Amino acid sequence: MPTNTSQKGQASKPPPPTTTKTSKKRKLDPNAQKYYAVRAGDKPGVYLTWAECQEQTAGFRGASYKSFTSREDAEAFVAGRKVPAAADEEDKFYAVAVGREPGIYTDWDEASVAIKGWKAPKYKKFITRDEAVEFIRAHGNEEAQEWLLNEGAQPPNKKIKTKTSGDGDLVEDEPDVLRIFTDGSSLSNGRAGAIAGVGVYFGEGDKRNVSERLEGEIQTNQRAELTAVRRALELAKHDAKIRIFTDSKYAIDCSINWYKSWVRNDWKKPNGDDVLNQDLVKAIRLLIDKRDKVGYKTLFQWVKGHSSNTGNIAADRLAVAGAKKK
Repeated sequence: MPTNTSQKGQASKPPPPTTTKTSKKRKLDPNAQKYYAVRAGDKPGVYLTWAECQEQTAGFRGASYKSFTSREDAEAFVAGRKVPAAADEEDKFYAVAVGREPGIYTDWDEASVAIKGWKAPKYKKFITRDEAVEFIRAHGNEEAQEWLLNEGAQPPNKKIKTKTSGDGDLVEDEPDVLRIFTDGSSLSNGRAGAIAGVGVYFGEGDKRNVSERLEGEIQTNQRAELTAVRRALELAKHDAKIRIFTDSKYAIDCSINWYKSWVRNDWKKPNGDDVLNQDLVKAIRLLIDKRDKVGYKTLFQWVKGHSSNTGNIAADRLAVAGAKKK
């Protein structure tokens, strides 16, 4: 998410993209007071300015927020209640495939910041998030593809499956399995001055919950995600059956799939470069291998980042709070 806001009425602000679907809704007064409802964020609630809303949602993976023209409707959205159709405007998803900060936005003011001043940006408005994802997948640059990976966007016509730590037998939920939610957050990811945090959620009030700054000079989202998985394994080393939930497909693939070829190739990529974050992947595999040797079961499951999953939201909050620690 962008870290600064744009002002309405500036001549340099890009015009909003259009969709082919004709809107029958009445055009709203641009000067009307907006109420920004944050359902999932650092501090859920109703805010009067976009800047305040952004402060609660920037860097918060799985953030859920929307603007309304009445406080009552905004409060209903925060509480998870159904908002009347007349007040709940048609959803819009602004896909930024090439720009200052690629991603999917639900507010044009926010999306315009992601492309403002960028040479030859690629962006488009859609009425479904899936269409926006496909646009980024087809037209996005390397940074956009990394954003999709970090968001856990599924490849077309493929389902994310739950696998064991070994060769990948499919498993169903079992009794006596400890459920652990992990997440990583990097504020200003990929830029100088980025700060990252690690979140691990075992349950409400559980003393094993983790909210801490990411160690080391490299403060990326991927390292934070992997560190969260490692911390979960460290804290659950005496639990015979665990399932780690994460919205990072990258972390899952590193932990149970890609490491196999990396080991065979002495931790080198096909082009001869060193595998990134191999120190963390090696640490994760060491912990899993120890569990395997004593017959412990280690399961992974991908969860959608932009969802209402309470465990994922809790891990998000812990990770963001960790990033803000000194």
